[in-house]
Amino acid sequence: MFLGGEHRHTLDEKRRLALPARLRHGVRQFVLARGLEGCIALYTEVEWRKLLTKLEGLPVADKTHARAFKRLLISGAILSDVDGQGRLLVPESLGRYAGIRRDVTVVGMDSRIELWSSERWAQYRKRAERSAAKIAADIDL
Repeated sequence: MFLGGEHRHTLDEKRRLALPARLRHGVRQFVLARGLEGCIALYTEVEWRKLLTKLEGLPVADKTHARAFKRLLISGAILSDVDGQGRLLVPESLGRYAGIRRDVTVVGMDSRIELWSSERWAQYRKRAERSAAKIAADIDL
């Protein structure tokens, strides 16, 4: 399943987010976890299991670092249901981590979805756009 696009939304007073229908694809639950760079990452259970399996299989010289990363990732993760109206509850703890108060930018990232504070996303996108040409050259695009 390909997830793409950028969508602006707001949390309602109960911290629920209406997910765009084209990003839900009939999924009734997502695993919400701390994403890298200050966002919330949403995974289907299948994609979450793939990520955990990949982490288990990585050849890491320092197992302490691997355990610390896995512990940090999993300790903040929760399973959240999508309600009948396509809304997902964004827990306050993850919202604080991502700086999300009300305005949310929902970003499709191929096999996962990212939730960003709209302000933080604008700053991140600006930095990324400035370095896009260098990144493309570095990865030989």
